[in-house]
Amino acid sequence: MIIRAGYDIAFDCHQEVPMVVLLSVHPSRQKDLRSEHKLEVSPRVITRDGLDPFGNTWTRFLAHPGRIEIRNDFLIEDSGSRMKGLQRPGNGTSMICRTRFCRSFMEAAIATAQRLTDLAWSLFGPVAGGWLRVQAICDYVHDRIQFGYHHARCDRTASEGHEEGIGVCRDFAHLAVTLCRCMNIPARYCTGYLGDIGVPKDPAPMDFSAWFEVFLDGRWFTFDARHNVPRIGRIVIARGRDAADVAISTQFGNAVLARFDVVTEEVDSSGISQAA
Repeated sequence: MIIRAGYDIAFDCHQEVPMVVLLSVHPSRQKDLRSEHKLEVSPRVITRDGLDPFGNTWTRFLAHPGRIEIRNDFLIEDSGSRMKGLQRPGNGTSMICRTRFCRSFMEAAIATAQRLTDLAWSLFGPVAGGWLRVQAICDYVHDRIQFGYHHARCDRTASEGHEEGIGVCRDFAHLAVTLCRCMNIPARYCTGYLGDIGVPKDPAPMDFSAWFEVFLDGRWFTFDARHNVPRIGRIVIARGRDAADVAISTQFGNAVLARFDVVTEEVDSSGISQAA
């Protein structure tokens, strides 16, 4: 299947603002691109690309005062499989330690004064097998947190998400990642495109999505605690320890988000939407 994906994002800058964005398709998916994949900045500025320590592609530039617009629109081929993604072999050692949002050790759950590690072992310790244990974690997180865009908060940790019981996709991923790490299962946070392909269309505006991967039997597997069912058409942009590692944009100055449009839809080989 062919997927059209892209974004149209704008910021209003009150002075020159250095910016770093993680908006390029992850290098592991670039072989699947079927059209030009180019981050365009308007007004034109000098951009520089590179790889961060996690293998994600970053782009940095200096935004001038006024409105800065960042766009991309591309076609990518996808298998269309609903199965949980099987990634190539790797090493999960760095994905077991606590991080800014996923403090799996030494941090108490707010309301119960019980460590998430104790909670995880009490709930999932009896579940045998790595895959079944991770799925049990997904089931728990899926039932524990109520999704809502109006619940978004940029500084919510995994334990706070657990206690508040509300959040967006990043909060589902953070809590699931944390509980996996509590069980000594390496887990990493993922961000990218996930459209309403093969499922009823969500009336809310399209956004980037977050899910997570776990390291089992020498390979990385995809899980999604928010949806908790296999989905079609995941296009990963970046992977990291938590959301702090894979921020879509980082501004070193006063830049106010003015527009944020994301598209992810199945199209035919000519690029015409299948939903049209």
